[in-house]
Amino acid sequence: MDINDILKHLPHRYPFLLIDRVTEFRQGESLTGIKNVTYNEPFFQGHFPQRPVMPGVLILEAMAQATGLLAFRTLGNTADRETLYFLVGMNKVRFKQPVEPGDQLVITVNLIRKKRGIWIFDCSAKVDDKLVSSAEIMCTERDINS
Repeated sequence: MDINDILKHLPHRYPFLLIDRVTEFRQGESLTGIKNVTYNEPFFQGHFPQRPVMPGVLILEAMAQATGLLAFRTLGNTADRETLYFLVGMNKVRFKQPVEPGDQLVITVNLIRKKRGIWIFDCSAKVDDKLVSSAEIMCTERDINS
C-alpha cells in the first residue's frame, strides 16, 4: 500500500499520520508498515532539542495505526465511514532503544484474535532489525455519533 491507499483506510492526517507505506499485508493475519523518521517531525522541536528522540507514545500510536490498517483493510472499510477505530488498551509495553531522526521504523502487527468487537494484536517496532518497542494492543470500532 502506498500513501494514497493508506489515506483511504485511516482517518489520520498530517502531522498525526504515522505510517508512510505498507510493505506486507496478509488479510486477517498481519501487516508490516514503515514510518520514515525525519528531523522535520514537529515533535523533535521539543523532544529533545539537545538530542532528538521520537516520543514512545508516538511509537505506540504508529503501531496502533498499523493495527487499524490491518483491521480496516481486512474488513474492506474506508476512512469515510461513520465509525472510528479506538484504542481500548495496551499490555506488555516495552521500549528497548531510542528512535532518532534518520531511522526507519518497521512496524509489524499480528492479529491474535477478535472477540466481541475487540481486536487484539501483537505488535513490534524495529530499526535496522533491532527491536525498539513491543506491545499487545487492543482496539475496537465505534460509531462517531455516540
